[in-house]
This record gives sequence, C-alpha cells and structure tokens, in this order.
Amino acid sequence: MIMIDRTLGTLPVPPTHDEGAHMDAFTAGLLQRIQNTESDLSRARESGDDFLVDVEQSELEDLRRIAAEHGVQIGASTV
Repeated sequence: MIMIDRTLGTLPVPPTHDEGAHMDAFTAGLLQRIQNTESDLSRARESGDDFLVDVEQSELEDLRRIAAEHGVQIGASTV
C-alpha cells in the first residue's frame, strides 16, 4: 500500500544516506549566520546607526527562532 501525504498530495520522500550531512551543513551555516549577524549588530551599535541596529536585531531574532525550531543549540550570545 502506498501512502500519499494528504497535505501535499505527493508521495513521502524517503530519507537519504547523507541526510545527516545535510543537517550538519544546515547547522553549521545557521550558526555562522548567527555569528556574522552578532558581529554586524555590534558594529551597528558602535556606529550609532539605530536603523541598522533594528535590522540586525530582527535578523538575529529570526535566526535564533529558526535554530530553536530545528533543535540547534546556540552558545551564549556576545550581544
């Protein structure tokens, strides 16, 4: 019996042998983006650019939310 995903109307995608590698790349990329955004936020604060501070803070909050949704542990924030 073939099970069709009713929400998508498609067959489920079987896991691949390298699924863990994709998650590792996702995690590494996400952690790198968080680190870069924290650095950008610090620079924006130092320059006194309030608009850029708001933009970077929002980006950081989004990245942290994505990390939490995917069970990615992030270290202590520097900002």
